[in-house]
Amino acid sequence: MTNVVHKLTNQEIQELMTKIRFDTSNLSQGMKARTKYQNTSITIYNSNKIMFQGKNAEAVANTLLPSKSTATQNNTKTSKIKQAKQHIYYNQFQCIGSDEAGSGDYFGPLTVCAAYVSNKHAQILKTLGVDDSKRLTDSKIVELAEQIITFIPHSLLTMYNEKYNEKQKSGWSQVKMKAVLHNEAIKNVVDKIDQEEFDYIVIDQFAEPGVYKRYALSQMPFENKTKFETKGESKSIAIAAASIISRYAFVKNMDHLSKNAKTDLPKGASNKVDLAAAKIIEKNGIDYLDTITKKHFANRNKAINLVNQKHR
Repeated sequence: MTNVVHKLTNQEIQELMTKIRFDTSNLSQGMKARTKYQNTSITIYNSNKIMFQGKNAEAVANTLLPSKSTATQNNTKTSKIKQAKQHIYYNQFQCIGSDEAGSGDYFGPLTVCAAYVSNKHAQILKTLGVDDSKRLTDSKIVELAEQIITFIPHSLLTMYNEKYNEKQKSGWSQVKMKAVLHNEAIKNVVDKIDQEEFDYIVIDQFAEPGVYKRYALSQMPFENKTKFETKGESKSIAIAAASIISRYAFVKNMDHLSKNAKTDLPKGASNKVDLAAAKIIEKNGIDYLDTITKKHFANRNKAINLVNQKHR
């Protein structure tokens, strides 16, 4: 199957939608319209990118958009060479990548995602702008994630604050929580794909391999294919995709918590977070604060001290 991606203007989208009939109802998140034309699936995303999928994708794209050149062709030596130069080693292969978000944030849950990126999807992700999520804004994360979750096999797991605090109280370190979630997410993705079609499992490293294996609770799938990489988002597009999806889930959860708390909850664990937590204690009480935070963070005691100092 060939995939072709183009970036369109609003006018080009309108002109295309007058040429052929598109469905604009019952769409997945991130989609603007979709249709099937000459055995080719065509999807227009909210980002104004259009994707053609099918054996005749290139021909259909050139017919409908004659002013555009082919944006991407899959499974070619040229694309593999370019990917190898941009991301040494892993992007020459089909990989499952995993990453997490929220581990350094006092407010909000811990989210973990594993994602499988095949050769046919790797260049599409690059065309869409998938990159190291730490360099992307929250709005860009949401835009990208709502596109890639529609076609990338993935597993997203969320450990909400109540469960997080329960596990931490019972003796689990955050490293253990992450190891368990990463391992489960990876197993879920392995179950979704043809196991002969992937070359590596690449984990954004947060612990030594031996520690990860000890904490994972259950057997690591394909341990002989598993690699650990620091700064993995810049080395593997599969990790970059997983990072974007996990951060997307964290951002959406933070939006939900902020709405319920009726205040904008800051990310991270800075002094700004201490002040926000202190205000919540005064307004809603410490018990409420504990339901939306990671209790063992130092921010909790700092916020309590701020409240006590104010009322002395």
